[in-house]
Amino acid sequence: MEAEPLGRIRVDEVLQVLDTGEIIEEYPDDSPYPSCLIFGRTGLGRPLHIVCGAVSAENRLIIITLYQPAPDRWEPDFRRRKQG
Repeated sequence: MEAEPLGRIRVDEVLQVLDTGEIIEEYPDDSPYPSCLIFGRTGLGRPLHIVCGAVSAENRLIIITLYQPAPDRWEPDFRRRKQG
């Protein structure tokens, strides 16, 4: 499967990251639902961040935003924000 141009994120890439990614930040005080930041790589190695909130009572996951992290704002492993 060929990678999409920068900026375009396919549904299958989102599903890959949700399936294999890891929570790197948690936001328990977010409203209306607690949320978290998930980092993962697609099958082609593309790094993605997904901010989502779980609605346990409704058995749903709400995706708030998703993006390819900028190397100038994140450490090379894309798990920690650069300082300064």
